[in-house]
Amino acid sequence: MADFIVLSCDQMRAAEAAAIAGGTSGAALMEAAGGRVAEITMRAWEPRPVAVLCGPGNNGGDGFVAGRLLAEKGWTVRLALMGAAEDLKGDAKLMAGLYEGQIEPFNPSVLDGAGLIVDAVFGTGLTRAVEGDALAMISAANAHPAPALSIDIASGVNADSGEVMGAAIQATRTVTFFLKKPGHILFPGRGFSGAVDVVPIGIEAAALGQIRIDTFENQPGLWGSQFRRPTFQTHKYHRGHVFVAAGEALKGGAARLAARGALRMGAGLVTVLAPSGAAQEHAAQLNAIMLRAADSVADITGALRGGDKYPEVVIIGPGAGVGDETREKVSALSKMQASLVLDADALTSFEDAPDVLFGALRKEDILTPHQGEFDRLFAGVSIEDGKLGAARAASKKAGAVVVLKGADTIIAAPDGRAAVNVNAPPDLATAGAGDVLAGFIGGLKAQGMPAFEAACAAVWFHGAVGQAAGPGLIAEDLTELLPTVLRSMLTPPHPQPQSGAAETPPSRSQPG
Repeated sequence: MADFIVLSCDQMRAAEAAAIAGGTSGAALMEAAGGRVAEITMRAWEPRPVAVLCGPGNNGGDGFVAGRLLAEKGWTVRLALMGAAEDLKGDAKLMAGLYEGQIEPFNPSVLDGAGLIVDAVFGTGLTRAVEGDALAMISAANAHPAPALSIDIASGVNADSGEVMGAAIQATRTVTFFLKKPGHILFPGRGFSGAVDVVPIGIEAAALGQIRIDTFENQPGLWGSQFRRPTFQTHKYHRGHVFVAAGEALKGGAARLAARGALRMGAGLVTVLAPSGAAQEHAAQLNAIMLRAADSVADITGALRGGDKYPEVVIIGPGAGVGDETREKVSALSKMQASLVLDADALTSFEDAPDVLFGALRKEDILTPHQGEFDRLFAGVSIEDGKLGAARAASKKAGAVVVLKGADTIIAAPDGRAAVNVNAPPDLATAGAGDVLAGFIGGLKAQGMPAFEAACAAVWFHGAVGQAAGPGLIAEDLTELLPTVLRSMLTPPHPQPQSGAAETPPSRSQPG
């Protein structure tokens, strides 16, 4: 089973129901869940006094199991229940009956002397704001010096959106079951989860058979099969041609960063299309990247001549300028065969006419807004379902892939798929980093990766290179360190005997 799959609350409930329908009892699942929590607790910490905080639902039932098993191993356990034991139902009632220790009132005094707090208050089902006794307990737990281990998800975090419902346990560690939930990887919930252990509890992969899997943690396993590696027979034209439409003089740095990102990511050819007045500026700084003067929309579209022979991609937005001229360029380019990567100024130019842009886009085009650009361009998109739902709705509305940039960048496709990126360090919050990302996307798209997978891979590499650079990184470091990251992932290619290597540019139908 792919560990990059992420399940919503409803999908997790469906998986549990499928397991139960297949003969695994709910009580067995709960016993396994609590058992895994106890195992990880004993592995992570030396014996110490434990306060187990149980809610009135199945999450509390998991807590009763963990408390019982820890006590059986000689740990000192104090357990508090929110509500009355006689009000418990189903499997939670069964597990409470098997717990032989004292069940204390749900009062922060249960934390006195604790060396560890086990949070089993709400779990993944929370949809309302935390208040009353729960709020008081969460506040006391967060003020306590003992570390907290949360069962399934930190209590107070909405498992589908990652939002904090008024207050949430600040967990040191979270033990979740079968697969991760969106709240583990979306901020702010990710910041409350600590280290996340994903453990099996008896649900088989076959339980996913009736579930439409559409949410993922962005990892190489998600897109690796689509990553194009050159062979010894590969011609540079196999690897596509990326064009970067630049803006006026003295504003060309962003375009050059995007162009270099595309070249470093493996595009066979990269050309900067610049106004004549800015050409000298670019010529002084470009070598392997080609340069062509393009003063009009016709000049730009005329440069795209090879779309019927090899893939072409146009990146427009970094340093392009905001206004009618950029809108005209985007509209004209959308009628060409080349795929588009739209960033920065290209997005802002349409903030007063988003439907014009959306009407021109195709499913293989890619938009890369940060949150401010997203809010302006997709003003009518509801955020009721959180950032993940908003990115999905925006992609469907635009009819193109949307990369909503941030600490937890979301890549969404019009067909409903979405991936959340988790490897980006905060050091990437620096000028020009987004321009390099646009180049990475363009470089992968030019080599034949589908838009969604190209965007996912580019975002992942962007984060991996950011980690490699570390504190003090600047945008230029991202392109220069990319070969190091690629080399660490990829094995050298092996020659495959063929009759004659490609000597001329291939047609688009030939494999890359």
